[in-house]
Amino acid sequence: MSDRDGIFAGDDPFVIARNWLKEAEETEINDPNAIALSTVDSTGLPNCRMVLLKDIEDAAFVFYTNYESAKAGELDQAGKAAFVMHWKSLRRQVRARGIITREDGPQADEYYKSRSLKSRLGAWASKQSRPLSSRAALMAEVAKVTATKGSNPDRPPFWGGFRLTPLEIEFWADGAFRLHDRFVWRRESPEAAWAVDRLSP
Repeated sequence: MSDRDGIFAGDDPFVIARNWLKEAEETEINDPNAIALSTVDSTGLPNCRMVLLKDIEDAAFVFYTNYESAKAGELDQAGKAAFVMHWKSLRRQVRARGIITREDGPQADEYYKSRSLKSRLGAWASKQSRPLSSRAALMAEVAKVTATKGSNPDRPPFWGGFRLTPLEIEFWADGAFRLHDRFVWRRESPEAAWAVDRLSP
């Protein structure tokens, strides 16, 4: 497309996304890798929450969570999800939607080991999305896990990653007078070639 230049230029949407995130890491005050992840429950009721994107691979986006959480149940059940990553400092956003699979192998182990010890112990202690009687009860569970798991705990079997392989990625940049620039990349399957279109703001 002749006018897809500047920050939109390139033949690989994952490279563009990585470049935008790298820029955001220099300008956003907190969590430039935060995404609003949207899922649906078994009745089709939407759900949305902020999570941290941990990797932009050559063909997918990866994040991690408790597999017993509400979000994980919805991801497993639907097998599809969407997210938006928005940077106020850059006045840009990336939206993606596609197919969900688990990342439950060595890559998840490696990421878990890279986390701080307190975060690793917290993953063991938290029964994510389930009722909690008090903050004190949570801290007591953290203390118990700390005493039993030690200083190098293995990744919990109920904690790991999810990979979103997109069928659609949209790049949006703010424009004067609400005349924004939008380009959407679409494909019929993960094996298919991308088609790119400019969208009206």
